[in-house]
Amino acid sequence: MTTLGSADTFKRQWLDGFVTAYGRTVRKVPDAYGVVRRAAPANPGKVAVVIGGGCGHYPAFAGLVGPGLADGAVVGDVFTSPSAEQVYRTARAADNGAGVLFGFGNYQGDVLHFGLAARRLAAEGIQSRTILVTDDIASGPATEPERRRGVAGDFLVFKIAGAAAERGYDLDEVHAVAAKANARTRTFGVAFGGCTLPGADAPLFTVAEQEMELGLGIHGEPGVRTVGRLSAAELADELVDGLLPELPPGDGRVVLLLNGLGRTKYEEMFVTYPRAHERLAEAGLSPVHSEVGEFVTSLDMAGVSLSILVLDDELAELYAAPCDTPGYRTSGAALTTVALESTVDELLTEEAPGTSLVDRVLTAGLRRIEENEAELGRLDAVAADGDHGIGMTRGMRAAVAAARREPDTVAGALLAAGTAFADAAGGASGALYGVLLAETGASLRGVAAREITTAQLADAVDRAVRAFCELGKAEPGDKTMLDAIEPFRAALREQAGSEVAQAWRKAASAAAAAAKETAHLRPAKGRAARLAQRSQGHPDPGAMSFSLLVTAVGEELERSAD
Repeated sequence: MTTLGSADTFKRQWLDGFVTAYGRTVRKVPDAYGVVRRAAPANPGKVAVVIGGGCGHYPAFAGLVGPGLADGAVVGDVFTSPSAEQVYRTARAADNGAGVLFGFGNYQGDVLHFGLAARRLAAEGIQSRTILVTDDIASGPATEPERRRGVAGDFLVFKIAGAAAERGYDLDEVHAVAAKANARTRTFGVAFGGCTLPGADAPLFTVAEQEMELGLGIHGEPGVRTVGRLSAAELADELVDGLLPELPPGDGRVVLLLNGLGRTKYEEMFVTYPRAHERLAEAGLSPVHSEVGEFVTSLDMAGVSLSILVLDDELAELYAAPCDTPGYRTSGAALTTVALESTVDELLTEEAPGTSLVDRVLTAGLRRIEENEAELGRLDAVAADGDHGIGMTRGMRAAVAAARREPDTVAGALLAAGTAFADAAGGASGALYGVLLAETGASLRGVAAREITTAQLADAVDRAVRAFCELGKAEPGDKTMLDAIEPFRAALREQAGSEVAQAWRKAASAAAAAAKETAHLRPAKGRAARLAQRSQGHPDPGAMSFSLLVTAVGEELERSAD
């Protein structure tokens, strides 16, 4: 480690390098040793999951920032808690307006500094909750779990919390499911050699060639017990034997994580893993998710830890959810999409007499998009990747299915539809249509469908368009869907004193005309901007899909008014 600079500069140097390498995913928090998602804050109404601790543990903590996992991470000096000021600045940068969940290992410095930051946020009206990870069985008795420290179980708890927040859980719900994951996670580790701090010329501790240290932590400290050097199978037995008596009851499903501490080769871990898997199977446990790699390291320490998370239905679903971060990503999206499409198909083929207004108008929009899917794809292929039609169909199908699960209120149905659209469609269009639906619904909270006036609807659309602009950063004339949305919004506002169906129809006509006019514009945002010249003469696919949707909705509103 002597070539990597001194302890005084190490934190700044590695964090700068990390952001340079992964600038497409994360950005540095101004004047802070923290990172947030590149577009943060970009998900209004989403709980922000902010994790952190000392550096030296990569990919924890900064490497776990990204969709499906953390919104931000703050890092201190090597094995040292970040300061309250650093935590506060990072939390403010990550906050989406729905509160902050802090997650970190149970160490006194972290508890104090994150606690001070939480108090400061509260004084500014920002709610927060804290989850202390306490998975290390070697650091305290089972009767006093609050004394235990957080080690590799950090990753498992953060993964659950991040997936819950991404799914739309509120702050108390995210905290509750993270606490449940923590209560069901146990870790036991072993070291073969100590780590060396930046600038130092010797490790913090040494291990004799024929010995191992059992029960080590992640801050360079030795274990609680020294044993003779074991074979890979014997080591797996030792770790499993320590964990099995500690596991809470469950239905047999578990996540099994074999974590390298920085110097142990992946090949060595793969040699150890089969015996651990076999032992769990013998005990009646089924590792439905297996992870082997580096998740929470200790600089260049030689050693491994074994973690087990006991699943239930909720935890299993959340752990399987997709995520994409510099340090960990999962392709669970494909499985999620298959399951979602199966559910959607079932819901869309059900007979639904007397369905809600939101169901009817969204279904009308879906049918119109399905009819025009190929044309939307053709328009998108002129200067982009041609998937707009497919994405819109996928998003609308999910939106309709979600609205049918939440038929009681307009606000609830639209919020569910927006969340489902964004999740299923993905990409920029998914996020932008998702916020339009969700923000429109938020403005209509407490209003029954039959009581909605044009003025209320215009207010709701105004709010949704403001959120859309804040998220997408587009302006009129950039050749995006905003070039159809803004004329629609303005026309609806002008008709605020008219009957709803009539006002909507006129606004939809304005959107349709504006969408066609985008053929004369050059794109300044999104993928199409790179091939702007090719796009001229063709209308923007996003503007066209918006005009198709609002036109179909208007026709359904007129039918309902007859």
